[in-house]
Amino acid sequence: MEAAAVAAVLGFLVLAAAGGSAGDEAREAAAVRELLARLLGPGPAAAFSVSVQRSLAAESGLDTYRLSGGGAGARVRVLGSTGVAAAAGLHRYLRDFCGCHVAWSGSQLRLPEPLPAVPEELTEATPNRYRYYQNVCTHSYSFVWWDWARWERELDWMALNGINLALAWSGQEAIWQRVYLALGLTQSEIDEYFTGPAFLAWERMGNLHTWGGPLPRSWHLKQLYLQHRILDRMRSFGMIPVLPAFAGHVPKALTRVFPQINITQLGSWGHFNCSYSCSFLLAPEDPLFPVIGSLFLRELTKEFGTDHIYGADTFNEILPPSSEPSYLAAATASVYQAMITVDPDAVWLLQGWLFQHQPQFWGPAQVTAVLGAVPRGRLLILDLFAESQPVYLRTASFHGQPFIWCMLHNFGGNHGLFGALEAVNQGPAAARLFPNSTMVGTGMAPEGIGQNEVVYALMAELGWRKDPVADLEAWVTSFAARRYGVDSKETEVAWRLLLGSVYNCSGEACTGHNRSPLVRRPSLQMVTTVWYNRSAVFEAWRLLLAATPTLAKSPTFRYDLLDVTRQAAQELVSLYYTEARTAYLNKELVPLMRAAGILVYELLPALDGVLASDSRFLLGTWLEQARAVAVSETEALFYEQNGRYQLTLWGPEGNILDYANKQLAGLVAGYYAPRWELFMQMLVESLVQGRPFQQHHFEENAFQLEQSFVFSTQRYPSQPQGDTVDLAKKLFLKYYPRLVAGTL
Repeated sequence: MEAAAVAAVLGFLVLAAAGGSAGDEAREAAAVRELLARLLGPGPAAAFSVSVQRSLAAESGLDTYRLSGGGAGARVRVLGSTGVAAAAGLHRYLRDFCGCHVAWSGSQLRLPEPLPAVPEELTEATPNRYRYYQNVCTHSYSFVWWDWARWERELDWMALNGINLALAWSGQEAIWQRVYLALGLTQSEIDEYFTGPAFLAWERMGNLHTWGGPLPRSWHLKQLYLQHRILDRMRSFGMIPVLPAFAGHVPKALTRVFPQINITQLGSWGHFNCSYSCSFLLAPEDPLFPVIGSLFLRELTKEFGTDHIYGADTFNEILPPSSEPSYLAAATASVYQAMITVDPDAVWLLQGWLFQHQPQFWGPAQVTAVLGAVPRGRLLILDLFAESQPVYLRTASFHGQPFIWCMLHNFGGNHGLFGALEAVNQGPAAARLFPNSTMVGTGMAPEGIGQNEVVYALMAELGWRKDPVADLEAWVTSFAARRYGVDSKETEVAWRLLLGSVYNCSGEACTGHNRSPLVRRPSLQMVTTVWYNRSAVFEAWRLLLAATPTLAKSPTFRYDLLDVTRQAAQELVSLYYTEARTAYLNKELVPLMRAAGILVYELLPALDGVLASDSRFLLGTWLEQARAVAVSETEALFYEQNGRYQLTLWGPEGNILDYANKQLAGLVAGYYAPRWELFMQMLVESLVQGRPFQQHHFEENAFQLEQSFVFSTQRYPSQPQGDTVDLAKKLFLKYYPRLVAGTL
């Protein structure tokens, strides 16, 4: 692709959502000032002057901020070309000049007095048009039970991290309900189609229907309310919300109203049978396709307005009914045509996961057919897993269509220390330098959030950097100092150990999905190998505990201490499991019983106790959030069961078992530990009785335990109990000497 053509593509996308009136500038500046007051309090916020001026970015057209002022008696002046740019500039000042830290787990906001002066006026422009955030799955794995207060905190975090493009997909089922009723479906047919709240992401992508549903009426009302507030706040910052569009999937009941409709039933997904998967895809040439697509988008934009970028995924982890390029081009074109029928300025945001997930289907001809079916510049691709398996490399930069280099990082919202920081650090700059690159942004696309915050801090910073961080060790050292508010030799060494181990994954094997034996249904074939030296985790654990006299009062330090303690316990589970398996295979009963007893009756209860000391690691918190959405006890039980299913069985028969595993107090004691106890008991019985271990028999019994947990109505604490530091020390003193002595 010629450089001029690339520039034209980028220019179009800049124009797609740029501009705005003086009124927009004033509104965005006011929104950032309000964010500042929420973050620091009204008094400290008064020391800052925040303004928005589009002309700051007139030459480049890219978001720009300028910092100046500060020092004794002088206000810090923050100027941005958009509200998001101003918020990012504010965050830069707090981070680099004040040593502050803003994160999901808590913030460290001790401001120096007076506020440090900006030595020389600092102007920074982002190297690309977009900083994207979210994955369709994030709405189910992390956002599903959120109220407005939680959304407000997230939107503030997004603005401070410079996010200017993000999904806004709440409330769409209420709009679809209006469309389906208008098309002649009954309410019961609509209810039968929608999944439950914890599984809506996959209904939206055409993978599932019905499972975990139906949606209560109150759900629609609350989600409409939330969507309006989310959109209002996003727009007040100058963010671009991505609304959903029609991808072609329809309820089967539509065949009752339109018997001649041309639909194809697709294959199953995720080990679900056709009761819950095998979605129905409307043929691109069917006259009803543009009718449904335009009806939905017209109703959606009438309710919510539009910023002209829409997301839709027709073949996400679904094999199309034909591999013929002509069919794939027609299916793609029909989605786009339905968009521009309602909004001539529409840009389609497409998750590029399909090309990565099923490369055996998506050969060069098939990829070219999809990418060529939409005018250049009107299809914006998310290279969703670019830190590990980038697609732009094998598609000639998506054949000229613009793309966003995304870090996926986390699957299922799992806990577990994990990252590929070197790949993340180098990836965006390499993509920009790729021959005839059409990269127009960077993005964070985790399936679940609230974990491994160092990874997201780096990725957010890279959205404003033209070059990689030169020294990651120095960067992670300063990250720790900001996070805790003080320099500490112990934490500095601990974080460098973590950087060189758990955060140093490389290659295509780095999936970001926690497969630790702790959170998997046990078997004798479990994989315990990891890409790092476990001793680095144990040493980091020791060093963090050594720093407690100085840092024990820091909330962010306590969170990290718990998280590393949790990781150490996860490693210990693998070691004791290996010991038990070896003893079983060697027919050594006493060593088997010793390892089993420690794992089940000492280690797992101790881990559950440590987790219980922090509200962010409580099963009760997750379940109470689900219950809080309800307007009746019946609804509360329904939402709670949806939440339990997602964490465990996922489907009625363990269809995607433990995919969304979490390490939460209550889940460890009430779900993982009973399963491990059963496994170890059956191993001992097998050895005593001299018969082979029967995995299928264990799995039948384990499934009964898993189902019992899902159907249980037991309430779990939603308030922390115990002291994190004391509990972490007790666990450390019990197991670390054994590690050192090699006597586990």
